[in-house]
Amino acid sequence: MTESISCDLAVLGAGPGGYTAAFRAADLGKKVVLIEKEEKIGGVCLNVGCIPSKTLLHAAEIISDSKNLESYGLRFASPEIDIDKLKRKKNEIVDKLTQGLRSLAKARNVTILSGTGKFADPKTIDVNLAGSVTSVGFKQAIISVGSKPLMLQLLPKDDKRIWDSTKALELPFVPKRLLVIGGGIIGLEIAQVYWALGSEITIIEMLDQLIPSADADLVHHLSEELGHRYKAIHTSTRLTGAKSQKESLTLNLEGEKAPSTIEADAILVSVGRSPNGRDIGAGDIGIVVDERGFIPVNRRQETNVPGIYAIGDVTGNPMLAHKAVYEGKVAAEVISGLKSANTAMTIPSVAYTDPEIAWTGYTERQAKEEGIAYTKGAFPWLASGRALSADKSKGNT
Repeated sequence: MTESISCDLAVLGAGPGGYTAAFRAADLGKKVVLIEKEEKIGGVCLNVGCIPSKTLLHAAEIISDSKNLESYGLRFASPEIDIDKLKRKKNEIVDKLTQGLRSLAKARNVTILSGTGKFADPKTIDVNLAGSVTSVGFKQAIISVGSKPLMLQLLPKDDKRIWDSTKALELPFVPKRLLVIGGGIIGLEIAQVYWALGSEITIIEMLDQLIPSADADLVHHLSEELGHRYKAIHTSTRLTGAKSQKESLTLNLEGEKAPSTIEADAILVSVGRSPNGRDIGAGDIGIVVDERGFIPVNRRQETNVPGIYAIGDVTGNPMLAHKAVYEGKVAAEVISGLKSANTAMTIPSVAYTDPEIAWTGYTERQAKEEGIAYTKGAFPWLASGRALSADKSKGNT
């Protein structure tokens, strides 16, 4: 059975960029349909990324602080951790925020359509939900379909002890030994949660430092601190093989200081994300999609097909929620006839590790590589009264 509806703007994907675009366009007078394949709107960030991870990181911080305040004359018993209750708290926060988004959509008369959307032609998206198809005719459309975690072909298939970030944030169990493949922001934040919950952590990173996109000066203090907490951190190391056994997982490694084999009770794979640009029939209607699945756009967020725009992860790195939000606003305003363009010069990045890391603009390495003259200034937290009073003096600005 096929039903047909029409609108001024169809937004395919209800993540941070998608719902921002939908709400902004509705505020500017457009009739909007927001299409989402998942049961809940909000995208990866709200449902299985930023918000769940920050909730768990808050709990991890409390657990860690409870063990480190003896020098202040405060002594606590070891915390009793109720994993099921922690999961419920995480889910309650997510549900509250998704309900809030639905209320915002309702207040703006934005129609939310559940199902998997694919382009049928340059003016129609077919939305399939359990075999029932709704054809959405639109004047203009915004692609905001995000990305998915990358997995490694070397790893055994269908082993429930091998997780991507989505699965890890579900807290399936707390392994005695957790191996994290990938020393980027996602892997390090989740490792911090499981370390606080009692797991022994080993990290392997293919490049020569953790969080390769950040300045080495910033990462140094974090690497030093994690080196004291975790069993091992192996940089310049790659995975060469893996074997699934009943009692554990065995991995083969290649690296100067890495062991040739290592065993783990669970593995978190956090080696990046892949855009979903090839999953929506975009190429079939003439939209340019590159070999990796990214959709090129100009500063007005326009694709090569008139009337169709793209925002967020699917348009390229960095894959960050706040970048998608900004691009969603730009696209909605362009569609509504306003003079708007993506003029962002720098995009901030944050790692909610302990210590935290944040930066924006060029890194020192990038400036050197591009021959850009720069002046460097650094202030050690050891000289900060606020940092010392909070016992957080390992770091710099």
